[in-house]
Amino acid sequence: MHIKTNLSKKIITWYDNNKRSLPWRVSFNSSRKLYYRLLSEFMLQQTQVKTVIPYFEKFTKEIKTLKKLSTTSERKILKLWEGLGYYRRARNLLITAKIIVNKKKSVLPKTLIDIKKLPGVGDYTGNVLLALVYNQPRFALDGNVKRVLSRIINKHERKLDFEKMVKKNKKQLFYSKRNSDLVEAMMEFGALICKPKEPKCEICPINKTCKFHKSGKYVKLTDTIKSNKKSYNIFCYLNKKKQIGLTNKNNLGFLKEYNLPIIKEKLKKNKFKSWNFLCNYRNSISNKKLDIDLYYKFSNKIPKNLNWYSMHDNKEFIPTFTKKIFEQVENLY
Repeated sequence: MHIKTNLSKKIITWYDNNKRSLPWRVSFNSSRKLYYRLLSEFMLQQTQVKTVIPYFEKFTKEIKTLKKLSTTSERKILKLWEGLGYYRRARNLLITAKIIVNKKKSVLPKTLIDIKKLPGVGDYTGNVLLALVYNQPRFALDGNVKRVLSRIINKHERKLDFEKMVKKNKKQLFYSKRNSDLVEAMMEFGALICKPKEPKCEICPINKTCKFHKSGKYVKLTDTIKSNKKSYNIFCYLNKKKQIGLTNKNNLGFLKEYNLPIIKEKLKKNKFKSWNFLCNYRNSISNKKLDIDLYYKFSNKIPKNLNWYSMHDNKEFIPTFTKKIFEQVENLY
């Protein structure tokens, strides 16, 4: 796919005139830039902008600098994070702040290899931070950006190699010195104009070259497989050593052989007097949308078919689905 040179220019021009006023968007030369960008990117992982804003404002009012963050207790960080969920992000943020301040002299690593060594920083977050902090020519391939690129050529997202696409068009995309702005502009454009449903094609600055808009027969950008909605109760045995009881004996088809706590399908009249209710949350595996009620109890003994596992060991045999359960129960400690 060849991208026209003026695509970036048009989107940046749109961004200059329409960008949202977000509290972490400070000037490129601001002394708060590294702290604000680091904090906001950790908060924005798996969380919407509108949800993050009040938490970010409360957090930065209480903890004003990266150096202050590095000396703040984990307990206080978790208290400020309370209600935002995925508490592992908060712990990773604190460890990362300590590393940057104490070992990196308050300087963010400048290569993707080095920045990914920081806890909680993967390819996406690493690329975003390198672009926003150092103005490096990098793309943040989140859902919004992938949607924009997919619609320009009107093809399924699952059929495209986005990293190859960006690399092939690097000279066209990064023709100016505003790499930091381009990263934010693309994400903003996908969120406000090229939306998942009812995109605002009539006011889109690139609609004349967008094959999605011109075709009249829009390609659906996600798979057409119908989602199966399932409801489950998950029961977590916990102990004071921050261990959780897991088993791979849940006989539930798509969850078979997963290392999980006890999991059972919900019944309308379920009542569990000996269990403590923790939360309800949504999750998904493949095309299945899961509605989950999470229960827990602290115990030194567990059923024979379960084994104790540390919630802080990132072992390869622990799937993402289970790690998300870890994140829900971690705040109990």
